[in-house]
Amino acid sequence: MLTRYFSPFSRPLAGACLLLLVLLSSCQSEPEVAPTLPPASSYDAAVATKWSTLTLQLVRQSPGFTPPVAARALGYAGLTLYESVVAGMPEHRSLAGQLQQLGSLPQPEAGAAYRWPLSANAAQALILKNLFANAPAASRTRIDSLENALAREYAGPDAATAERSAAYGRAVAEAIFAWSKTDGGHEGYLRNFPASFVPPTGPGDWQPTENGLPPMQPYWGSNRTFLALDAALPMPAPLPYSTSPTSQYYAQYLEVYAKNISLTQEEKEISVWWADDPSDTFTPPGHSYNLARIVVNSTQADLGKAAETFARTGIAVADAFVICWKCKYRFNNERPYTFVRRFIAPGWVPFWPSPPFPGYSSGHATQSAATAVVLEGLYGNLTFTDDSHVGRGRDVARATDFKARTFHSFWETAEESALSRFLGGIHSRQDNEVGLREGRKIGQHINSLQWR
Repeated sequence: MLTRYFSPFSRPLAGACLLLLVLLSSCQSEPEVAPTLPPASSYDAAVATKWSTLTLQLVRQSPGFTPPVAARALGYAGLTLYESVVAGMPEHRSLAGQLQQLGSLPQPEAGAAYRWPLSANAAQALILKNLFANAPAASRTRIDSLENALAREYAGPDAATAERSAAYGRAVAEAIFAWSKTDGGHEGYLRNFPASFVPPTGPGDWQPTENGLPPMQPYWGSNRTFLALDAALPMPAPLPYSTSPTSQYYAQYLEVYAKNISLTQEEKEISVWWADDPSDTFTPPGHSYNLARIVVNSTQADLGKAAETFARTGIAVADAFVICWKCKYRFNNERPYTFVRRFIAPGWVPFWPSPPFPGYSSGHATQSAATAVVLEGLYGNLTFTDDSHVGRGRDVARATDFKARTFHSFWETAEESALSRFLGGIHSRQDNEVGLREGRKIGQHINSLQWR
């Protein structure tokens, strides 16, 4: 028997050696983290939600923040929030090394104490100042005011810990902003309508809208996505062009027209609720980011889960707009207003004015689907109320009020957001169906990252 091999005096020694080996193995396999103060999960989400609220105000108030530009900013803001606190989330992993060309990020000092709300606070302030460099002076002042207020609130008794925490957050934000400048979309708010782009003019090609605006962000689809898997998605082709009344193509546009001239009051409310015009609102990706804020608040998520929520949502809308814009300008598919006027009803005016870019596929559908999938990945299916536009004045031109809408799953929001563009008369069914399908893939890719 094995017990005969050891003397009574050697057994404790052998046990001690075995314990030492286990400890050494554990030290070698686990990354060193900064540990001594409470983890991010011990704090509420107030820092995250207050910064998300200000971020959406910046989107609305800063010139040139069209939906693609806004989506990109939300992607970097959400990622920066997450990376500024992930070292205080022992079961989570950084996305450095998982996102395209993001090799590494600053690390906290080993063995030192950090207050994670202060890291998040400083990181958000710095990244937003850089992303919204053209924001009005009053908006930039609000960034400073919020940073100072939260720094006082979470300072704690140790000034050295407070400064170390803020310095770490700023270092993370600086690194992420430097990386952001290499994606092709840096300062995109300065070049929404490049004069160099001339749209094609063949049968079925999209033509600029009646408001005189040239094509918006025709090169956005060539920007770097956060995920390589998203960049590798093949572009699904639309239905072949046809003017035959018996064709699927013709039926798509006839369906839009038939619905548009028979809208119910509720359908008008759906169309207006999800319109999210830039400058009047925080744009469609901002609406998705606000849904994330609503869910964080309603579930009383902690700081760590809130940071992951905004990171997943921001990356979802950012990549969705790159992929969707690639599809739009690859196929340059016409909007309903041109086809319907040529072949169905010459004097038709859609319920909602057509935006200045091709129809296929739907940006609303793509980004809403990606958002729904990532939120479902974190929270499952839950019932919540979207009050994003409560308080806005009545849309007099369309005789429609803004009423809060309740949903029983995240996917319901994606389907209704997509439907709203069909009801508005600016997207066909194929635009929405393809957008929902491709957006789901983007959300699944994000959920499959090694968050833990």
